[in-house]
Amino acid sequence: MIEVKHLYKSFGDKEVLKDINAVFEDGKTNLIIGQSGSGKTVLMKNLVGLLTPTSGNVLYDGRNFVAMSKEEKVQMRREMGMIFQSAALFDSLNVLENVMFPLDMFSKMNYRERVRRAQECLDRVNLGDAQLKYPGEISGGMQKRVAIARAIVLNPKYLFCDEPNSGLDPHTSLVIDELLSSITKEYNITTIINTHDMNSVMGIGENILFIYQGNNEWQGTKDDVMGATNEKLNDLVFASDLFKRVKEVEMNKIRQAQANR
Repeated sequence: MIEVKHLYKSFGDKEVLKDINAVFEDGKTNLIIGQSGSGKTVLMKNLVGLLTPTSGNVLYDGRNFVAMSKEEKVQMRREMGMIFQSAALFDSLNVLENVMFPLDMFSKMNYRERVRRAQECLDRVNLGDAQLKYPGEISGGMQKRVAIARAIVLNPKYLFCDEPNSGLDPHTSLVIDELLSSITKEYNITTIINTHDMNSVMGIGENILFIYQGNNEWQGTKDDVMGATNEKLNDLVFASDLFKRVKEVEMNKIRQAQANR
């Protein structure tokens, strides 16, 4: 579990995050959503240590990441997996070598063990047959799956995903969502996904934090979204006509159920 307590972040005179308080739960897909410029990317960077909060704390299972020494933070990051907006694969390495890279850097396994572990992770994302291909030879969706395999190869406790569906078609986005959700439950990982994809919100949003102009405006589940009265949240999630109709249908069901009591 990751807890954020009274977190503020400023750049000069500009206050970007204002008293953020949130809990990201084990074994769940925790989503951070918000409009562009809302502060959600800055929040994630504070969580993983790419930025330091102006004030406040980030607790990893009770361990205060902000107060750790540089050496302690390096050790802590070995418990984290990261999936970047662009898959961020090494073009000069084949798929297997890309997944093996964290093992080469941080594990004490011998070469055969590293290969076996990387192959296990590629099999988990259904890419066992692509291990000798290079990033330029596979699709964008396959590259994201390679990135997922690389992110879980060290058995992380915490998995961070920055816009994992960026640039993908709707079907491939659904595949990535389902994969992240199933891996989260299978390994009981604390997964945090920074996303603007409302299909992800309604599909796998077990715990959703809505950031608006640097404030944590709302927090709840995908089911809570359907009955939410927060106008800012509704404007974001139900911007499309399809989602508006879904919301109307669900609200009518709730009203009907209340009337029948």
